Amino acid sequence: MYANDKVKAVLTSILDRFKTGDIPKAIAYSVFPIPDIPAAKWSLCNRTLMFFAGTQDARGFRQWQEAERYVKKGAKSFYILAPRFGKKESEEGEEKVFLSGFLTVPVFRLEDTDGEPLDYQQIELPKLPLVEVAEKWGVSVKAIPGNYRYYGYYRDSSKEIALATEEEVVFFHELAHAAHAKVKGKLNPGQDWKQEIVAELSASVLCHLVGKDGDRYLGNSHTYIEKYASEAKMTPLGACFQVMGDVEKVLQKILMLGGDNNGSDSHLAGVIEQPAG
Repeated sequence: MYANDKVKAVLTSILDRFKTGDIPKAIAYSVFPIPDIPAAKWSLCNRTLMFFAGTQDARGFRQWQEAERYVKKGAKSFYILAPRFGKKESEEGEEKVFLSGFLTVPVFRLEDTDGEPLDYQQIELPKLPLVEVAEKWGVSVKAIPGNYRYYGYYRDSSKEIALATEEEVVFFHELAHAAHAKVKGKLNPGQDWKQEIVAELSASVLCHLVGKDGDRYLGNSHTYIEKYASEAKMTPLGACFQVMGDVEKVLQKILMLGGDNNGSDSHLAGVIEQPAG
């Protein structure tokens, strides 16, 4: 069987299981504990500013000193917003606190500090299948501290995949986003339902092709797809059929089946396994 045919066969088998309901019970992806860092208590606005600054941990100068880390010479801060409160006396003579405005507070990225290691910095990602594809595209893959919002992300502007878990399926999901961006030219901003389903269905296929146990993730993938399909008022199976064309293009891009590398199967040979189940 040719590589392209094998990919299509796995994709078809997954869709058949969605159709028949023969899906393993969803399991929770393992994820690193939420670090006890100051930013965990920040507002969504400030955490977004931190994200745009390219870090998952930022603190003030003295906060880094308390953690026995020191801001590197020449490092530049970025600013978050802190509420400023005032006091006034009510007509009844009671003192009341009110929000009078906001202050800008300088903070520094973890990447701009040196010193004692932090617990979550000891996370090391395993050698992930197909990581060489990301490297070929100039996409960096790094570990980040886990949190309650996501297990990983792909950021096209900085060409990076960040992972808060060792699970291969999460890496495959983000790699699929990177491939989809190359196929489309650019991704739509935000959590676009089509893009999310393309990424998750592609990840599920890749797990069956090169993962240790594709069935282990199938329940989670179905639950994830079901969530985004509901936004489009569709069934998971119907939504999958809607994006089938893009899924095939994404898989071809990742596995380099024609168009890249003179049509060789260099990213499929040597790692492909028999589909589970």
